[in-house]
Amino acid sequence: MKWIKQIYDCFHAYKQWFLIVIVTNLLFIFLAWLAYPESFQALVGLMIIFTLAMISLPVFMIIRRQKRIEAVFQDFLAEPNETNEEILCRVSPKTHWSFIRSMGTVLRSYQSELNEQVAQLTDYENYIEGWVHEMKKPLSLMTLVLDNRSDEMSPLVRHRMLHVRDQMLGDIERILYFARLGAAHKDYIFEPISILAFCKQTIENHKTLLDESGFQIQFLGEEMEILSDRKGFAFILSQIIANSTQYVAQNQDRPILTFETVHDEVSDQTILNISDNGPGVSEEDLPFLFDKAFTGSRGAYTRQATGMGLFLVSKMAYDLAIQLDAESELGSGLTISLRFPNVNKKLLY
Repeated sequence: MKWIKQIYDCFHAYKQWFLIVIVTNLLFIFLAWLAYPESFQALVGLMIIFTLAMISLPVFMIIRRQKRIEAVFQDFLAEPNETNEEILCRVSPKTHWSFIRSMGTVLRSYQSELNEQVAQLTDYENYIEGWVHEMKKPLSLMTLVLDNRSDEMSPLVRHRMLHVRDQMLGDIERILYFARLGAAHKDYIFEPISILAFCKQTIENHKTLLDESGFQIQFLGEEMEILSDRKGFAFILSQIIANSTQYVAQNQDRPILTFETVHDEVSDQTILNISDNGPGVSEEDLPFLFDKAFTGSRGAYTRQATGMGLFLVSKMAYDLAIQLDAESELGSGLTISLRFPNVNKKLLY
């Protein structure tokens, strides 16, 4: 089939010349019929055989040359330096040389700009990661002071300081994960995780943030085990928790955060539903909930909303093969569902 397509492409590319050859042969056949009627059939047969041979040879040579040009052109696209440009010019028709040289100049210019941008992006990522680690030092010192000098400050001040520290840690963690989104290597370690127990542990790590907002925590469903990366899963949970606390309604008396496990019998998948009873999301905003920098109408509840938390959640969920769904109505809270991939655990042991 490949040869047939190549022959067809060759005929299509040079159809004018083949048409001229065919018309010329028809003319000579007509003249042979007029001049030599007694030997007309023999002459026509010889002319047809000669014409087919003369057409087949150029077609073979054109296809062979085209393969050579395609191979050299692929090398030129992969590395559009002047050496590959000259090689491409040598195997191509001379009428194409000016186009090849112009294309080489443009490609080299784009490649130079791309290399410069990649270098700048690498420097930016290294700076961000270095800055994040530097910021963790004063936060660690702050934690040390809060733990060892708690008797020197009032409970309210200590609680507020812990709340600010946890907010800063959350912001730094988001910056770090955002800087690593495009990393070529991601060190995920997939291992069995008990969902509800892991959620309770994550809640303890964000206790001051939840206490500041007055949240009550509920756990529903049975304990289930999934296979995932602990750091990635913890990051997803922390961002969903931070999102719920950030958008708690100011006039809300009893904010509630619920973690519920469900087993989908149809797909044989484990689902974790995380629900709050906050202001909810309007119907027109819901499809864009996980988009980058989207705050929607809920941004009115807080001017500090960046819309990055759930965007990073969607990126991390994609890396961990977790399907995200969101359900909400304005004024009735938000439910984010994490549908974990169905893994045959027998194959792991």
